Amino acid sequence: MKTLIIEDEKAALRNLKAVINEVSAGLEIIGETDSIVDTIEWFQTHPMPELVFMDIHLADGSAFEVFEHVEVKCPIIFTTAYDEYALRAFHVNSIAYLLKPINRNDLQNALDKLETLCGTAGGQTPPFDIMKVMHELKKEESYKTHFLVPAKGDKLIPISVNDILFFYISDGIVKAVDRHADAYIFSQSLDELVELLNPRDFFRVNRQYLIAKKAITDVSLWFNGRLVINLKVPVPEKIIVSKAKVSEFKDWF
Repeated sequence: MKTLIIEDEKAALRNLKAVINEVSAGLEIIGETDSIVDTIEWFQTHPMPELVFMDIHLADGSAFEVFEHVEVKCPIIFTTAYDEYALRAFHVNSIAYLLKPINRNDLQNALDKLETLCGTAGGQTPPFDIMKVMHELKKEESYKTHFLVPAKGDKLIPISVNDILFFYISDGIVKAVDRHADAYIFSQSLDELVELLNPRDFFRVNRQYLIAKKAITDVSLWFNGRLVINLKVPVPEKIIVSKAKVSEFKDWF
């Protein structure tokens, strides 16, 4: 199977080629590129390969830009360093991928998955909507990962979203509480924070609380089909999920 490798890290390229030699003698590497520009030129001047290994992060941008200039008609196995958002997008869209550093088991599994996908597609290239994948990646990357919040005096300090357990509003003031139970005042409203944060990680339980999934210790049944959420950092009042939101909360969690 004539194979093109798109990879800009020399160590990663050497590793992939070594693993390919171990796993499959049927893969013949006919080309190597290390940038978007080189890859586009390669496709424009060579016959279509039978398989492509494509690193999604290249020195001159995202490899997805290649698809804006070239119609790739062969199967693709994407390679990436750990990227939660990319892996989620690949999984949702049934795309074969390899997670660096690549080992022989990973490669064999990716080849098996590709074979399965090709089988369900009647032996053709597994169909996927690359624009949909790109949209999902860009959307995920747009969510806030840090906030600058006021500290003592005239300073602002950075707070990582990963450290925040929940947001709440009290007396018209929005605060965030971190895993150390420290509270920080935020200028954004809870409605604004809902738009800025990844909905997979945070849920607007009620008008007062916006909580992170990792903050929940357990959930108790409450009257009239409602739920009470118990957090790792205790709060003075019960955090109640209304009956109307119970189903949505369970789906989110």
